[in-house]
Amino acid sequence: MTNDIMTYAEQALDYGVMGTLILMSIVTLWLFIERMMFYKSVRIEDYKHRDNLELDLTDNINVISAIGTNAPYVGLLGTVIGIMITFYTLGDLGAVDAKKIMIGLALALKATAMGLVVAMPAIVAYTILLRKVERILTKFDVAHEV
Repeated sequence: MTNDIMTYAEQALDYGVMGTLILMSIVTLWLFIERMMFYKSVRIEDYKHRDNLELDLTDNINVISAIGTNAPYVGLLGTVIGIMITFYTLGDLGAVDAKKIMIGLALALKATAMGLVVAMPAIVAYTILLRKVERILTKFDVAHEV
């Protein structure tokens, strides 16, 4: 029974946490590409009001921001689960083996690393998109000056 729980926890770490981080990465990339394609095709002449343009320009970039801010926490959750699994396994064996502890902790930390690998590009993408939005809105303002 105990081994079943540990096996389930290890699978939750590998498939749940890492899968979530991979999904977050794919969503970020997809939204970034979609937004960049939209920004290339947007025609400010089609908009009469700045607010409507701003709404269209900022659509879905908050998702990228949310991914960038929350990916490290998802990675941290994976690390905590990994450390718990490592200590529980060592306690269950009744022996302290430094090699097993180091391997377990190293594998647990992969989730934190993955969380950072997802978060950093997401924040960069969000910053790039915000700058594009500012540039397009400034072009709109200049074109509609009276």
